[in-house]
Amino acid sequence: MVKRLGVAALCSVAVLMGASVAFGQIKRTVLQQTDVSIPGKEVITARADIPAGASAGPHTHPGDEISYVLQGNLEVIVEGASKIYKTGEAFHVPAGKVHDAKPSGGPAVVIVNYVIDKGKPATTPVK
Repeated sequence: MVKRLGVAALCSVAVLMGASVAFGQIKRTVLQQTDVSIPGKEVITARADIPAGASAGPHTHPGDEISYVLQGNLEVIVEGASKIYKTGEAFHVPAGKVHDAKPSGGPAVVIVNYVIDKGKPATTPVK
């Protein structure tokens, strides 16, 4: 029973985050999900542990992403333009922009804030 609940919880988080990568490649932990003072919007705060060699894959969000690199270096590619963010740096990806992220030179840990339309998946993969 406990094992089933754990699997159900994991599946719920994957659906919530709209995971575009295989389980085990990027570990996303939702830290908070709450309404904000903007009508129809909510914020999801998550921790993303990204191993070396992994990639989020091209995706979009139905709102802004505001992130902070807690550990390592992260290459963020937004509509073809690439920039590497180092530990202690923050970045913003505007709503609807196709982007990808991958660690540069080792694993990375990122704190992510999605300010999105309430009830929509946080992430939508782009093919």
